[in-house]
Amino acid sequence: MHSIPRVLSNPNKDFLLLNRSFTIVASFTLALWLIKIIESLTGIELFKYGIYPGQMSGLAAILWAPLIHSSFSHLLANTAPLLILGTALLYGYPKSAKLVIPAVYIGTGLGVWLFARQSYHIGISGLTFGFMFFVFTIGVIRWDRRASVLSMIVFFLYGGMIWGIFPSKPDISFESHFFGAVIGIVLAILLRNYDPYSPEKKYSWEDDEEDEVSIFDDEP
Repeated sequence: MHSIPRVLSNPNKDFLLLNRSFTIVASFTLALWLIKIIESLTGIELFKYGIYPGQMSGLAAILWAPLIHSSFSHLLANTAPLLILGTALLYGYPKSAKLVIPAVYIGTGLGVWLFARQSYHIGISGLTFGFMFFVFTIGVIRWDRRASVLSMIVFFLYGGMIWGIFPSKPDISFESHFFGAVIGIVLAILLRNYDPYSPEKKYSWEDDEEDEVSIFDDEP
């Protein structure tokens, strides 16, 4: 009789976690689009609520700046990365995500307020850079099955984001990208063992081998 491979992981649980992760990120992304639509319909200039480095009002703007985008094309450019990288973070590292999301959100804004150029800084890209560098870095460090797969996926899709941490166009806040990336890397190192490792595959023939070993060991 041929042995059938048996996997200890729970596919149904994995699917539910993936579905829940995507739903959470999609809901947040939808909220960003609603904010932009309302801004467009009312004519309100929300960019003034962005982070302006060095100004005390800019500290409060740390909470609002990631929710504001200069145009629909700006928001559209951030939508797919946010959906994919946010889902990868929540799915692969649900425990760490509870620390990573607020740390990247607040930490990136604080770094911009302290060190960035004198201009209004807005947009969610600092968060996406933090997610990307966290998922990629922790996958390299942990090297378990799920972490490795997620790391390879985000690098294949968004590895080019690494160039975004350097100055390029004057109207792009590379500072947000830079601080998001740095915080993501640091958190990946600190939280590398915070989430449980993915279950290893175990096959039915391994049980047979263990049984055979135990029988041989019992003989005089």
